[in-house]
Amino acid sequence: VIAAKAVAFKEALDPSFKNYAKNIIENSKSLATSLVENGAKISTDGTDNHLVLMDISMYDIGGKIAEHTLDQVGIFTNKNMIPFDKRSPFDPSGIRIGTPALTTRGLNTSDMEFIGELIVNALQNYNNNEKLNSIKSQVQELSNKYPLYPELKIS
Repeated sequence: VIAAKAVAFKEALDPSFKNYAKNIIENSKSLATSLVENGAKISTDGTDNHLVLMDISMYDIGGKIAEHTLDQVGIFTNKNMIPFDKRSPFDPSGIRIGTPALTTRGLNTSDMEFIGELIVNALQNYNNNEKLNSIKSQVQELSNKYPLYPELKIS
């Protein structure tokens, strides 16, 4: 545990880590802005950290369906309670979207704008398989531009 903390502290001292953290926040803010511009509601009207908490009650679906719908198209989120949520914690009125993994892969603010559009489009069409398949293709195309392990060559 002590060695792991030492490695983490050493990484945090590197100037590139500060830039990485800044990019995470910028991506998160860009995603939140895009969601709002596409008609979604964000809890607390924005974000100042690595997460966006989206209120999905306007889509007349719960967090379970929203999470499953987004999973189907390749966007991974978590169902999450929102402030003053009237729904059960097992099927809440919100989804939580994080940006650190996307930032690590190299996605930027313009990519976040596109992802915001895709999320809203998927939730608006949660029961339309044709639209969901189209969104899934767009997600795959975006993912292919930012491979998880670019140095890994599979033959």
